[in-house]
Amino acid sequence: MSLLFGWILDLLFGDPARLPHPVVYIGRWIAFWEKRLNQGNYRMLKGAILVIVTILLAFAGTTTVLYLLSLTPYTFHISHFTFNIFHLTLSTILIFFCLAGNTLRREVRMTFEAVDRSVEEGRTQVARIVGRDTQSLSAQEIRQAALETLAENLSDGVIAPLFWLALLGVPGMLTYKVINTFDSMIGYRTDRYRQFGCWAARIDDIANYIPARLTALLILIVGNFSRRQNRRAHYRFLLRFGPAHASPNSGWPEAALAAVLDCRFGGTHDYFGQAVEKPYIGTNPRPLTTADCRLSIRIALIAEIIAVAITFSILHFTFY
Repeated sequence: MSLLFGWILDLLFGDPARLPHPVVYIGRWIAFWEKRLNQGNYRMLKGAILVIVTILLAFAGTTTVLYLLSLTPYTFHISHFTFNIFHLTLSTILIFFCLAGNTLRREVRMTFEAVDRSVEEGRTQVARIVGRDTQSLSAQEIRQAALETLAENLSDGVIAPLFWLALLGVPGMLTYKVINTFDSMIGYRTDRYRQFGCWAARIDDIANYIPARLTALLILIVGNFSRRQNRRAHYRFLLRFGPAHASPNSGWPEAALAAVLDCRFGGTHDYFGQAVEKPYIGTNPRPLTTADCRLSIRIALIAEIIAVAITFSILHFTFY
């Protein structure tokens, strides 16, 4: 029930702008230590120690808190009904904070609306959801960046958290968010982060390996029903371009969405002032439109609903 209530909260409200968010504090923790450790010698070692210690603290801390809470009825002699309500509320809030489907879809929609008004507005809006430099992006590149982010973060912000929730419960889900936040902040192949963020990027690759491929399959399944296209061609497209990305995971959901839309993603982009070459995913460099945005958002939402239903079923049969 915590999953159901947490997902409904995300579906209705998205990330709360005025409430304290665990990911914000995780980001502050990473930024605090990055400034102090990412200098001098042994940067890779220091980055590895930071990410591993933080992951262990997150998992052990969350597990310990939930275990101690389970002893509350016996320690403080409160009713099991009262305890169950409190435990349900806490788990619901944590799951709510770990899901980002609503916010992702809203930000992508707002990016398309902004770039339709002006390129400058589009650049400002898309900078909220991508790590690349946006100052010189064209309208086509802005739309492309938004849809790439939709595909990739459907995995990172929805499917992967649900996967780890089903596998390791709420502690696993929250720990995954720690891993993903590390990667989004320091997992870049730039001069500044190449050594310090190496372990963060590799651990994120491992954590996302299965979820990224599950996301790609969900996108293709939903997309094929939406457009009734050549399914075999789409799966061949996925097998061809999914492994082509510089990341071992990001290319799979991006390739799935590119197959459904019959478009091209990828190419060279600037990160922190440094050009990073990425292979193209797809062969059709056609202009992206608002219709592509609407279809992609609908596919992402239906894929999310299916993933939540599957996770709910797994948790239900595990506990009952």
